[in-house]
Amino acid sequence: MLIRGIGGLIFMYEGRSVMAIFPERVTKFWKEWEIRVLVLISLFLQIVLILLGNRRKYILRNRIRMIVKTTHRKPKKSYGHSGHRFYCYTWGTRTQLQPTQGKTLFGAASPVWRGILHLSLAWKGMPLNILAIPIFVAGLIKYGERTWPLKSASSSHFRDAMLPCPDPGPNYAKIMAEYTLQRNQGFNASFRSVIESSTRVNCWDPDTPILQVGYDLFDTFKRLFADLILTFQDREKSQSFFHNTTWQKAFAVIEVELGFMFDVLYTKACVSYSCGWGHLLRFVSLSFTVSTFVAFLLIDRHEHSTIDLIITFVLLVGAIVLEIYAIIVLLSSDWTMLWLSRHRMASCFCRSPILQPADRRWSNSMAQYNLLGLCLKEKPIKCLGPLQRLPGIDGMLEEYRLRQDKGILHRFSYFYEMLEEHSYKSHVTVSDDLKGLIFQQLKDKSNRARGQSNANAIYKQLCANRGDLVLKEKYNCYIKLGCSMEEDFDQSILLWHIATDLLYYLDDQDQNSSSGRSPDCKATSKLVSDYMLYLLVMRPFMLPDGIGKMRFQDSCVEAIQFLQDNNADIRGRTDACRKLLRVNTEVSPLEVKGDKSKSVLFDAARLAKSLQSMETDGDNWSNGKKWEMMCDVWVEMMCYAARQCGWKEHAQQLRRGGELLTHVWLLMAHFGISEHFKISQGHARSMVVVT
Repeated sequence: MLIRGIGGLIFMYEGRSVMAIFPERVTKFWKEWEIRVLVLISLFLQIVLILLGNRRKYILRNRIRMIVKTTHRKPKKSYGHSGHRFYCYTWGTRTQLQPTQGKTLFGAASPVWRGILHLSLAWKGMPLNILAIPIFVAGLIKYGERTWPLKSASSSHFRDAMLPCPDPGPNYAKIMAEYTLQRNQGFNASFRSVIESSTRVNCWDPDTPILQVGYDLFDTFKRLFADLILTFQDREKSQSFFHNTTWQKAFAVIEVELGFMFDVLYTKACVSYSCGWGHLLRFVSLSFTVSTFVAFLLIDRHEHSTIDLIITFVLLVGAIVLEIYAIIVLLSSDWTMLWLSRHRMASCFCRSPILQPADRRWSNSMAQYNLLGLCLKEKPIKCLGPLQRLPGIDGMLEEYRLRQDKGILHRFSYFYEMLEEHSYKSHVTVSDDLKGLIFQQLKDKSNRARGQSNANAIYKQLCANRGDLVLKEKYNCYIKLGCSMEEDFDQSILLWHIATDLLYYLDDQDQNSSSGRSPDCKATSKLVSDYMLYLLVMRPFMLPDGIGKMRFQDSCVEAIQFLQDNNADIRGRTDACRKLLRVNTEVSPLEVKGDKSKSVLFDAARLAKSLQSMETDGDNWSNGKKWEMMCDVWVEMMCYAARQCGWKEHAQQLRRGGELLTHVWLLMAHFGISEHFKISQGHARSMVVVT
């Protein structure tokens, strides 16, 4: 879009140039270098796109996504300017072949017709015209490689491609006619079921490579990304693997699955790997480009300027290097390693750790966002530091933000809020403790239903648990803490987030002192707490519908007001937490303040006090058991959020470095904790038996 804007500034309607406002010397210089600059920029953008495009699946930085999105659009300006017929011959036909946003067949084919028209108009019977033909063919192949995946990854086509072939079943009318005939002739006719194929579930060997297991599961569970249902046999096969493996191997398999899914949705994998013609087309493209380069070195070039020759040489060499780089990336991909593994040739080939790192299939990070940190202004916005230090600036901007008039201060208040939100967001590596806890909890839940006669009903109930199952059955404290789970889900997240923070900074005891559990439950609870708040504030579309953002804002305003009233006694988070817990909360905030404000600040303080009382009252819990319970609650709440998130939202996160919630969602499906398992794969047909 950036280059498209540049092209739009250069030429306007009826050929009137914006360059007319510049001095004649500048205009003359631009007319001479215009096509040269745009063609070189096009080559540069191709280099950027091929280098950064595949890195979106494991790089979180927004600038990478912005660069890749920008480079998808190239200049559409015609290269038929009278002063540069040299480029018109060689590169004009190829640069016309740029993918469009057209949704019709004509819209998709328009760049092809434009390239053919450009080639025919520029044809003069010169040697350079001959060179334009292989360049045009190579450009046509590249256009097809980029346009076909866009069509294949569209929602409707992707879903239709995974539907099984229509099966009308046996001819009912013919069978019934035969049945009636036999009965009329006095024979005893009946129907008998015949098993066409074995219903036994084929499982993987323990030594099966992770890449092979991941692809087999991807080939089945990719239907989740099209909102299609799965069979009970699919569930049984998946469970047979995940119930007999470790959490390390389970998450590694899921990384492979989602890596394949990213390639199918956001790269040219359907052409380069899946299509039988992919390798042939790439060979033809490289051959034509190399042949053009060789011919260019052999033809008579004296009638052209040295600058034009140098630029064309650079363009041809750049195109060849990009083709070779693309082949190396293809050979280093998981798809190639999978093919080599199936043919027992993996040991004969070593992938490039720089171009395609084997351990970088997603970012392995989880975002963090904290309410108290935001209210305490612990991370001032760098570019607005002096402004933030002005007294009363937050209240003033909040006042302007709530006003109805759309003045400049109103707009600036929204901009300031957006910058503030992003400045307090951070990322941490997903800990091994957390992965192990997620895996174990889901495995234990799956074992509850596996093999039961009412397994489907149990799995459906497990999908609806959002922390209440842990409180009821595992720790038997639902009576004391269950009210926090009976609210809207976004309210439960805020309540437990603030309560976790209050206890985290005031509780210095060793949380594992009386628990045989090795993970650091206190640190893990904090990680999941901040991650869930990040989803609530920055990714609300991944959570169930609600007024979570309104509750968050009201809670922030109340917290800021409380901190300002006690500013003299507060030096950091520990002081703030201690001060909040000292407030008398015997009476519910709803009775004292009413329900106009949606703040849950002091409701969370009441929850924190209830959690503290588990150690001092008759429960006699250890500090470690308390944090173990809180960790299990957070993990179950995260699993509930993963299950409620739509498949489209999960798919979109794959190109943003990946999201832990998506990995949890897929792991739940592999353990059978999903409502997508609804049919039994049929293996039986009926036949008429005459006796």
